[in-house]
Amino acid sequence: MSSTAVEAARAEIAASCRSLAARGLVVGTAGNVSLRVGARQVAITATGARFEELTPEQVSVVDLEGRIVHGDLAPTSELALHLGIYRRYDPGAVVHTHAPLSTAVGLVVDEVPCVHYQMLLLGGSVRVAPYATFGTPELAEAVLAALDGRAAALMANHGAVTHAATLPGAVEQTELLEWACELYWRAAAIGTPKALDTDAQLAVINAATQRGYGTTRSPDTTRSADTTRSAHPTAAHPTAAEERPPR
Repeated sequence: MSSTAVEAARAEIAASCRSLAARGLVVGTAGNVSLRVGARQVAITATGARFEELTPEQVSVVDLEGRIVHGDLAPTSELALHLGIYRRYDPGAVVHTHAPLSTAVGLVVDEVPCVHYQMLLLGGSVRVAPYATFGTPELAEAVLAALDGRAAALMANHGAVTHAATLPGAVEQTELLEWACELYWRAAAIGTPKALDTDAQLAVINAATQRGYGTTRSPDTTRSADTTRSAHPTAAHPTAAEERPPR
């Protein structure tokens, strides 16, 4: 892996960490961020690094076995969690935070139901991984199980984790998860939140696919896409990349 790619990854992580802190999603050292660098390496925040002032020098690079290949600082204690996610789900980036509302909701429920169609961007309902001590194989395995078919999970009495193809995408998933947890919390204070059933979720996915939500286009382009889908029934079956509800 070229030194240019490594340094770019370290700088991108540092900027994302400072942004997470500025948005109130991380306080002090309470979180960790990683980014895949090539096929066999991962850039990841160092243990004890404060997010609000994190620099590229506080990002280490390890191989998929956890051996340091670039940098002078020990990686985060949650290294096993990050590497486990890369091995099992093959994302491009992972973000772990102790965001306040996500952490709070994870104290009281075993799963956050899909109460809004935007949660489909996370995979639907969000599971809460059972509590285990930080940095342990037990915690990593519990979170990996909770992430099955999902882009986000809560960690009981601990925090939250998201993953995506890119680091900006993983940060956006973290923000969406925090929003969803706040929405659920506010609704639960009034009564029992109503969840979207499977049929409703599929209807959103189909509508988003057919109408081309998520991209800007001219009105003529949208009509052309709708006509094409009507003429070709197979176009109504979205690919994984297309299965995104409107935002």
